[in-house]
Amino acid sequence: MSLTLHVDAERWRAHQDEVLARHPDLVPVAKGVNGYGLGIATLMEAASKLAARGVELTAVGTAAEAEEAKDHYSGRLLVLTPYLPGEDVRDLPDRVIRTVASVEALEALTGRRAVVDLKTSMRRFGLEKSEIPKLAAALESDQARVEGFSVHMPLDRVSGSHDYVREAGDWIEALTTAGIPVPTLFVSHLTPAEISTLAKRHTGTTVRPRIGTELWLGDRGALQARGTVHSVQKVAKGDRFGYRQHKARKDGYLLTVSGGTAHGVGMENPKNFGRGPSGLVNRAKFIRRAALALLNRTMSPFSWQDKTLWFAEPPHMQVSVLFVPAGVTPPKVGEELPAEVSPVMTHVDRVVFD
Repeated sequence: MSLTLHVDAERWRAHQDEVLARHPDLVPVAKGVNGYGLGIATLMEAASKLAARGVELTAVGTAAEAEEAKDHYSGRLLVLTPYLPGEDVRDLPDRVIRTVASVEALEALTGRRAVVDLKTSMRRFGLEKSEIPKLAAALESDQARVEGFSVHMPLDRVSGSHDYVREAGDWIEALTTAGIPVPTLFVSHLTPAEISTLAKRHTGTTVRPRIGTELWLGDRGALQARGTVHSVQKVAKGDRFGYRQHKARKDGYLLTVSGGTAHGVGMENPKNFGRGPSGLVNRAKFIRRAALALLNRTMSPFSWQDKTLWFAEPPHMQVSVLFVPAGVTPPKVGEELPAEVSPVMTHVDRVVFD
């Protein structure tokens, strides 16, 4: 009995073919503890199939992920999180490329392959333009093995506020003017049209998009999480149940289903963190959800007979208790209920390719 992610294998792989057709120089990204919900090993196997079509490099999030990925993938691996001077270098094979965000980090990785991250309007981490002379001096060493540079752009495009193609191009020009060649520029969150424009303006540079979410999760219809029903209990209005001994509001059934907080069920992606929901309709929905939650009324991600079910009480660690009203034929023990969850926030018990 488990929370299972079912994958329509043919449809899932067809979508990857479509993405590769749009981005022939792409670098697949397989990162996160749960590997976009599919698992690092699964994504490495998929990346190996793409390698047969010329995709010879795959990116992972951390050095720890590289340690896991290297046993499932024989190509080059790019670690996206920058190395910090003083941290454990880890015993990784030479085919693993580390990202650095400072000259000091590059010098600390003397003799190892590296990609230099460049600071952008994301204002996250990366080399400053003022550090270019210092970088040029470091690259004079025979031990420096810089294999490219990278830029990470914002996801949202604020109309008329910024030209991200120009921002990336300015970095290429600044580096080449200082005598530093840019054979490869790894980019994130640029459209195919923006990548094409950038490549045409800088013909000596290969622009390679790093793509994860779009590649693995772009066709959400190919993925379906389902929780197994463990028990079906009939209740009458007023019956007490659960950890907090709430009263049933009306006659119906309590379903105990695989999938709880340990899986990420009931957790919400803070996509509006810092600014709250936008628009009157979204704000009204947010207020309604908050008010219902105060009354122990929260909609679950699970559905039955094409109708979303309410949580009977907050989800437990590994299961959820749901309510099915009287008059609806409940599922049987062992059946699976579809769950509309975010794969990147969900730790499923198993992945099944159908």
